[in-house]
Amino acid sequence: MLGVFGAAALLLTVVGLYGVLAYLVRLREREIGIRMALGSGRGSVMRIVLDQGVKLVGAGIALGLFGAYGLARLMRGLLFGVESFDVALVGGVTGMLVSVALAACLAPAHRATRIDVRTLLRE
Repeated sequence: MLGVFGAAALLLTVVGLYGVLAYLVRLREREIGIRMALGSGRGSVMRIVLDQGVKLVGAGIALGLFGAYGLARLMRGLLFGVESFDVALVGGVTGMLVSVALAACLAPAHRATRIDVRTLLRE
C-alpha cells in the first residue's frame, strides 16, 4: 500500500514539474526565439530552461527536507523501535526525486530548442 502511494506521489511530482516547466517555456517562447535569432545555440537555450528547473527542484527539496525533519521530530513519540530521521533513507529518496525531476525537465528544455524562430518573430 505504501509503495502504491509512493509511486503515485512520484508520478504527481513528475507531472507537476513537467507542467510548470512547459508553461514557463511557453511564456518565455518569444524571448527564447529572440535569443536564438541573435545567435544563441541550442545548448544555451537548453541550459536556460534546465536552470529554471534546477531552481524549482532545489527550492522544493529544501522545503521538503525542512518539513520532513520537523515532522519527524513531531512524530518521534509515535515511532517505536524506528529512528525518527534516517539520514540514509532521506538522502536516497532525495537523490531519486532530484534525478526524476531533472528527467522531467528535459522534455520542456528539448522542446524549447525546437522553437521555429521565423514563425515566432512574424507574430
